[in-house]
Amino acid sequence: MSLPPLSPEQLVKPDHFELRMSLIFATLFVSQGTHLPYFPLWLEAKGFHAEQIAVILAAPMFLRVVTTPMLTALADRAKDRANVYIALVAATMIISAGYFLPATYVGVLAVSLLVSIPWAPHSPMADSLSLSGVRRFGSNYTAMRKWGSISYFCANIVGGFILAATGPQAVPAIIFVALAAALVAGLWAPRMGKPRKASPLSATDIQHSAPSLFNAYFLYFTLGVGIITASHAFLYGFVSIYWKSIGISDSVVGLLWAWGVVSEVCMFVFFNRIFASVSVVRVMVIAGIGSIVRWIALPLVWPLGLGVVGFFGVQTLHAVSVAMVLIGLQKMIGETVSEERTGAAQGIAYFFNGFFMAAVTLASGPLYDRLGVGGFLAMIPIAIIGLVLIGLAARSAPQRPLRG
Repeated sequence: MSLPPLSPEQLVKPDHFELRMSLIFATLFVSQGTHLPYFPLWLEAKGFHAEQIAVILAAPMFLRVVTTPMLTALADRAKDRANVYIALVAATMIISAGYFLPATYVGVLAVSLLVSIPWAPHSPMADSLSLSGVRRFGSNYTAMRKWGSISYFCANIVGGFILAATGPQAVPAIIFVALAAALVAGLWAPRMGKPRKASPLSATDIQHSAPSLFNAYFLYFTLGVGIITASHAFLYGFVSIYWKSIGISDSVVGLLWAWGVVSEVCMFVFFNRIFASVSVVRVMVIAGIGSIVRWIALPLVWPLGLGVVGFFGVQTLHAVSVAMVLIGLQKMIGETVSEERTGAAQGIAYFFNGFFMAAVTLASGPLYDRLGVGGFLAMIPIAIIGLVLIGLAARSAPQRPLRG
C-alpha cells in the first residue's frame, strides 16, 4: 500500500538536521550503555538471586517483542514521529523513577516490565527519523549513528568509574539522568511529518508483506541469526556479576564492556575491506564459530591464570560474534528482499532475536546458580543449533535475489 507523496514542507531540510539526530543518538544510548552491563550488578546488590535476576531481565524481553511493533506502527500514523519519540522518552524516564522505591522482587519486576514498553522503541524510532533524512536530503546515516556507539562506549567506561566510587546503588540514578538528557535532546528532534515509507518493525507491513518472506532461505537464516544472538544471553545477564565475584573492580568491568564495543565498531569500519567478497552465509558461519570459541574460552581465562588481559582478548571476539551477525543479517536482507518489504523483514528478524534472547536469558539464571561461569559452556550447543540452521539456509539459498 503506497503512502501519499511528501508535502512541500517535508521537502525542506530542517536546520542542523545531522547535528540534531547525532545528539538524539548520543543521548539515547547512554541509558542503554549503563543498563546492560550494570543493572544486573544493582539487582545482585539488592539481594536478588540468579533466578530472580534472570526473570527480571527476561520478562521485559518477551513483552517488548509484542509492544515495540505496535508502538512503531502508531508512530507511522502520527502527525509527526518526533512527538511520539518525545512522549516515549518522557514515559520511560518517569517509570524508571520506580527503581528508587524499596527494591522488592515484585516491585522491581513490575517497573522493569512497564519501563520496557516505552523504552524499547527508542532506537528504531530514532533510526526511522534519521533514515527519512537519508532518503529525502541525502544525509549520511553512519555519520549520525556513530555518536550512539561512542556514547555507549563512554557510558560503559564512565559508569564503571562511578560505580567504583559509589557502588551499584548509583545505577538507577545514572539511568534516570541519562533519560532526562535524552528527553531534552528529543525536544530538539527534527520534525519530519509522516514517513514516506513505513518505519522498520511496522506491524502493518508485517501483516501485509510477511507471507511472501516465508521462504526456506529467509526463515532458516533469520532463525539461525536469532539463535546465535541468543547464545549471548548468559554473557549479557551474568558476566558482570561473574567478573565482580572474582575480584575485578567496577571500573575494569566497564573497560571490558567498552573494549567489546570498540571491537564491534572496528569490524563495522573494516568489514568491507576484509569480507567484501565473502558470501553472507560464510559471514554468518564465521560469526557462529566465533561465538563458540568465545563460550569455550571465557570459563578458561581465570583458571589458566590469564587474568584481566585474557578477558580483554576474549572480548575482542565481540567483533566476530556480534558485529558480523548484525552486518550479515542486514546484508542478507539487502540482497534478497525487495525494498518495499524490508520493514517486514526487519520485524520478523526482530521477533526471532527478541524471543530467543528472552528464552535463553530466562534459562541463564538457573544455569548461573548451578554452574557459575560454567554456564557459558551451555551456550555452545545453542550456537551450534544456530549454525545448523545457517547451513540449512545455505542449502536452500536462491540462485538470484528474491523479489517476491
